[in-house]
Amino acid sequence: MRAVLRTATGALLTLFASSVAIFLALAASPGDAAARLAGARATAAQIAVVRHANGLDQPLPMRYLHWLEGCLHGDFGISLQYQQSVSSLLAPRIGQTLALVGLTAAFIMIGGLGAGILGAVSRPGSAALTVLSGIGVAVPSFVAATLLIQVFALWLGWLPAISTGVGGLRGLILPALALALSWAAYLAQVVRASLREQMGQEHVAIARSRGLSPAGVFRRHVLRNAAPEITTVSGLAVAGLIAGTVVVEQAFGIGGLGSFLVQSVASKDSNVVLAISLLMVAAFIVTTTVTDLLHRALDPRIRGAAKSRERQA
Repeated sequence: MRAVLRTATGALLTLFASSVAIFLALAASPGDAAARLAGARATAAQIAVVRHANGLDQPLPMRYLHWLEGCLHGDFGISLQYQQSVSSLLAPRIGQTLALVGLTAAFIMIGGLGAGILGAVSRPGSAALTVLSGIGVAVPSFVAATLLIQVFALWLGWLPAISTGVGGLRGLILPALALALSWAAYLAQVVRASLREQMGQEHVAIARSRGLSPAGVFRRHVLRNAAPEITTVSGLAVAGLIAGTVVVEQAFGIGGLGSFLVQSVASKDSNVVLAISLLMVAAFIVTTTVTDLLHRALDPRIRGAAKSRERQA
């Protein structure tokens, strides 16, 4: 119960601090949202009317407290650009982003774990993994997106270059591959290093000398002991995907949260930017919390240390 309370308190404080930081950053950014909404030919009086109608003439602390009060009641406010509720604008876009993140996570887990295991048990596979994973980690997602579009969409014509939501899952394959490439390469490196470290341990040699099958030794003594580190890196990779969708969604024309965030920042639509940013922070917190719980369940040393602290308290 103490661990749950600490985790919940930390999550709430993180969300609060993030909202304050984002709100202040938007307020300090150049440009006038009221002037943008009123139009290029608007007079000072017309701009003042727009500023008052949207509450932009209030002091900064009052604007934040008003937004926070509505947020606590499930109301993220009204979009300054579209004059609609933020929730209604985000609802159809969340599904696109979640589908992209889910498919990307599957590619990362399959590609990263498979390549890492192959590199750990096979010497030729290890050499190939060293070269390919180094290239994969070094290639940014926007460069990977450009290359994938050029090869699979323009040259081969296998997959669509622009995902407009009509192609369904097929239209998300290239964006998911572009987003997964660097994370899968990094995970493969971690998996290989962790497995090789465990394969060199004394208890693994003893298990082999007892006549246990190589598959049983690998599963029970190598993979199981390397699981905590692999789980941590996998969780961090998945947690960073939502923020990583910003570039990929722009490149492939996906109408998700990432591309909508870029549009909202350009138009200084503060309510939309706050809502999307906090959703990203919340997703990161949930993912890392689940990863931490899995790490505790897989590593008996952490459970033992936690029990010792509780007894001392």
